Amino acid sequence: TECKKEPGSLLWIFVMVGNIVRGMGETPIMPLGISYLEDFAKAENSPFYLGCLHTAAMIGPFIGSLLASFCAQQFVDLGSVDAEDITITATDARWVGAWWLGILICALLNLLAGIPFWFLPKSLVKEGETKKAVEMSEKSVVLLHDKMEAKQTIYETAKGKLYYFIPFLKALFQNPVYMLFISVTVLQFNGFIGMISFMPKYFEQQFGKSASDAIFLIGVYNLPVICVGYFVGGLLMKKFKINIYQAANTAFWLSSLEFALYFAVFWNVCDTSPVAGLTVSYE
Repeated sequence: TECKKEPGSLLWIFVMVGNIVRGMGETPIMPLGISYLEDFAKAENSPFYLGCLHTAAMIGPFIGSLLASFCAQQFVDLGSVDAEDITITATDARWVGAWWLGILICALLNLLAGIPFWFLPKSLVKEGETKKAVEMSEKSVVLLHDKMEAKQTIYETAKGKLYYFIPFLKALFQNPVYMLFISVTVLQFNGFIGMISFMPKYFEQQFGKSASDAIFLIGVYNLPVICVGYFVGGLLMKKFKINIYQAANTAFWLSSLEFALYFAVFWNVCDTSPVAGLTVSYE
């Protein structure tokens, strides 16, 4: 009777809600953070700063892969089950790592990392300008905003924003550069997510690695190289003062070379390992 009982836990709802809240907190950092940097930095320094920002965004997943590797080595019932009573190892297919431990650690770190954002000023002194010029500019913006609010009611303001939103959205979809960038980004993330999802399991099946080792190898092989690419790209754009057209041209040829190298992987695929019930019979 105990074995036939169907699981009815609703803890997955807490995980889902937690991921939604995490996404709401993390999403504004990139678009608003980039705008924050652009408003502060000189045009020639902006690519370098953005390169540093994206590099930091890759260092986080790299450290996260190391943390995930550590958590996967711990049994899921960490703290409530004696280690001596566990008869299976991390390489066993029945092993479940302490996935929840990583969530608790990251939640605490996110909370601590979010505290400094409360103390950031609304605007910074742009490189090469004086603080007095920034204060004068802010005063003029505040005065203009007060005049507009005095003339419009809340209903008129909301109606006006909705009236301009549709044409603005239409103009974005008709912008070939923007849509091309979105399409390329979607394709790149599809490839990256596929690798993150299936490569660890491939390492486990083909090379007999545990889940923790596979996650560690994925982080070590991929993320440091991406960090170097972001940093060097921003540094080169700053040094040679590359404009948007030149940057797009460089990205095109480098991406073409990258995809050509990926095709070489098709000639280096290992033979499929025999899996009972899938590629061979149970007998």
